[in-house]
Amino acid sequence: MIIEPRYEVQPGTEKARNDPFLQKHNVITYLIPFNVRPRTIPDLDIDHIKIIDSETELKKQSSIGLELREEFKKMPVGPISVKENFKEVFQLWGKDKDKERIRARPVIGIYLLHFRDPRLEYNYMHQPDYMLKYSMLLAWVFGLNLCYIQYVHDSGLVKNGVIVDLVVMLSLTVLLFLTWYKKLCFLRYSTQDHKYSRISCCLFRVAESIQRSLIKRIGIYMYTIISYFSIITVMLMDCDREEYEVVHIESKLYHYEPDMNMCFHPWLLTNMVCLIIGMSLIFTRIPFMMKVVVSTLEAITYMIILFFQFEYIVHHSLTTNPYFEAEYAHCLLVIITLLSLYFKERQTEFNNKINYKWREELLKKQHDAFIADQSITILLHNILPAHVANVYLTSLAKHELYYEDYAMVAVMFASLHNFQLDLPNLRVLNEIISEFDRILSYYRDDYLVEKIKIVGCTYMAACGLDLRFSSVISQERSTHESVIQEVLRARRSISVLRKDNYASSEKKEEVVFVLTTFALDLMRTLWTCNNDYRNVPVDRDVFTADMSIGISSGEVMAGVVGASQVHYDIWGNAVNMASRMDSTGLAGQIQVTEETAEMLRKYGLECNYRGMTFVKGRGILPTYFVGIDENYEFKYIYESRHHNLSDNSDSQHGSSEKNA
Repeated sequence: MIIEPRYEVQPGTEKARNDPFLQKHNVITYLIPFNVRPRTIPDLDIDHIKIIDSETELKKQSSIGLELREEFKKMPVGPISVKENFKEVFQLWGKDKDKERIRARPVIGIYLLHFRDPRLEYNYMHQPDYMLKYSMLLAWVFGLNLCYIQYVHDSGLVKNGVIVDLVVMLSLTVLLFLTWYKKLCFLRYSTQDHKYSRISCCLFRVAESIQRSLIKRIGIYMYTIISYFSIITVMLMDCDREEYEVVHIESKLYHYEPDMNMCFHPWLLTNMVCLIIGMSLIFTRIPFMMKVVVSTLEAITYMIILFFQFEYIVHHSLTTNPYFEAEYAHCLLVIITLLSLYFKERQTEFNNKINYKWREELLKKQHDAFIADQSITILLHNILPAHVANVYLTSLAKHELYYEDYAMVAVMFASLHNFQLDLPNLRVLNEIISEFDRILSYYRDDYLVEKIKIVGCTYMAACGLDLRFSSVISQERSTHESVIQEVLRARRSISVLRKDNYASSEKKEEVVFVLTTFALDLMRTLWTCNNDYRNVPVDRDVFTADMSIGISSGEVMAGVVGASQVHYDIWGNAVNMASRMDSTGLAGQIQVTEETAEMLRKYGLECNYRGMTFVKGRGILPTYFVGIDENYEFKYIYESRHHNLSDNSDSQHGSSEKNA
């Protein structure tokens, strides 16, 4: 298939055809007229294009659907198959396509229910238990119910267990008071200032230590369970099993009603055990596996007692069905209670752990976002001046023009001479520029010196790029008119501040003196680098680079160029003149224009007239060198004046002596 060309092509120019270099390399050139419209594109199969687009869209949607399904599989929620649970129990051995899905879950399945990451499990279990006071309130109510049931249904046995009941309830009451004391005090004095006593503060600290200590919470949990079983133990110990059997048999033979208070009531004991199992599983912030093990041991222990030690008493108790033996009915009630509360508590524990996992991930993402935000801010402040970076971080939208106009800015170009820019010297150049930037850090915040850019071995900086000195701040927007009004109001407030504090031209001229001082510090830094490299044994030539600096001042426009990889730059006559002062200057000297020299003389600096210098684009202009001695210190005008004054005073003193 031959594709018809879309543009007309003409032979190249005669000069190009006769060029010896092009003829030597057999290069043929052509011309494409820009005023010729492209030829008509041949007819295309639009239906075929639509089919391709539809197929591409279907493939895109299917890929998105597959990605979403994979993400849903990784979510730690939803049904968990029995097959997966068995694989988890057996350490996920063997190859399986669901292996990654099972391992992706932060919590192991229905049996173990703990985090795969031991550190995450440790942090979860060592969280403060702020619900401890409610767990203690529930434990106190359960203990009170056990004592009440024992007293009502077995009044004859209460006399033997009254001491145990009193000890249990007194200890639970002390723990309840300790955990609720802080809450009650805050409720009592929440509306007024109150100074708590030393005892109250001590109780507060004890309660908080219990809340934050897993070991102490486990100790209180185990003591509560043991206290409950002590009440049941007293009931079992006061029961004479042999006497009960004899009385029960005689009642059947002689047909009389026996005294059932000589031993415990089986269903009463079963209900009490069910209450204890419930308390064992409901207690908060105790390891789930520990609660499951404790409640299971309670159920197993009670079943052993039913089937072996007190089998006769339980067997002859009431049952739920005439064809269902009583001991199995008791076991069924205990098992149903255990499983019901287990699944309820498992769901609660699962939700708590998933919420904790998500909260930890959220905190981590927030921390990562904070680090990323700080990194972006640091990068922007390294690329753009501080006030421009703040504009980009707060209000300026994408692809918008931002520029500023300044009436007085000092611009500096500093270029290295006798420095070959090759790969071995690139490391040296990086070290020198890093030292320059370190010096710049002392001038940036206090003296408004900004690094503009580096071009090869030339270091460009400016002083005075501050909003307080700016006369125009522009942000072009096609929409968002309300933001424009905010910018205009900010501009008016800045202009008022500028009129109050920076209207003086002498104040603005300080930027020239500051930038010249910065330039001298760069020369000192380069001199130090030269001395350091002379003492370093290297295979290449000794580093002996010199630097020329050019400074100018005047009106400047600054702005951000580019929609991506933005660059802050300045333009104006002062920039061009500073570049010319650098290119026409001499190594080891700071060359300035006549206007800049006059400003420096106002601050006492000596500026030596160099002569008329040819400046590209401007012709022949007078230029000046800033006075610098061999120690890289400024030469001041007042020193020469001081010498002249001292000479005049000496001559006057001598003439007066002669006259005398």
